[in-house]
Amino acid sequence: MKRSSGVRLCATAVLGALSFALVTGCSGGASGGDSKDSGTAAKALSAAELKKLIIAEGEVPGFTVGAVPAARAKAITTGSAQCRPLVRVLSGLPPTDAAAKTDRLATEKQKKEPAAKPTSLDDLDEGKFEEAMHKSLDRDLTTVTLASYDGDGAEKALASLSTAVKDCASGFPAQQAGTKVQFSKVAEEKATGAGDGSVAFTATMDSDDGDAAPVHAEVLRRGNNLSVYFTSNLGAMMAKEAYTVSPEVVRAQQAKLK
Repeated sequence: MKRSSGVRLCATAVLGALSFALVTGCSGGASGGDSKDSGTAAKALSAAELKKLIIAEGEVPGFTVGAVPAARAKAITTGSAQCRPLVRVLSGLPPTDAAAKTDRLATEKQKKEPAAKPTSLDDLDEGKFEEAMHKSLDRDLTTVTLASYDGDGAEKALASLSTAVKDCASGFPAQQAGTKVQFSKVAEEKATGAGDGSVAFTATMDSDDGDAAPVHAEVLRRGNNLSVYFTSNLGAMMAKEAYTVSPEVVRAQQAKLK
């Protein structure tokens, strides 16, 4: 049975370039932020304090919240120094090293059960197979990371990410766990949340068959703390449907930081 490019993208995602574990279940730059609100004398929160502030199970409607799986936590690296703040965010990390951090994975509950429930792949023709595959994988996976800095470290970290989004707009090479990955472009987006400053972007990864595989991220600053959001949705990628950083997750997390 012949599979279309969408299915080949799935195979690529599982086996290689999208080893972010997508199947495991900017605003235009560093906006806002008067330097006085971060305060050069500000002291970073501890990891224990951040754990009290990060979202927990039952706090995000339509999502389950738990620990970040080791597969998704594998860092992406790049030889391009100017793009490192960007790939750190795509790895679920703050743009630069922080004094303390903690993270969670918010997994969207399945929107709708697939209409077809085959006992084997051969039970479906190509169209129904793809439809069932898309629906079963159509859920946002959002890594949430809280990071705290001393002094104006958060403001500088956000500025470094804003610069990286601009400097790496035409793409860059990277790798994860020994697998080479090529990002073809990076584009600024409007942040879904608000704070003292924000950077949001989409990074598009190339697949073996030429299909685009976009992932989305945003970082919000509140004082000397950053909240980092990285969202992927394999089902939406396969169906070539638009998606964003999960707004429900952002709202729930930002509400806990007020």
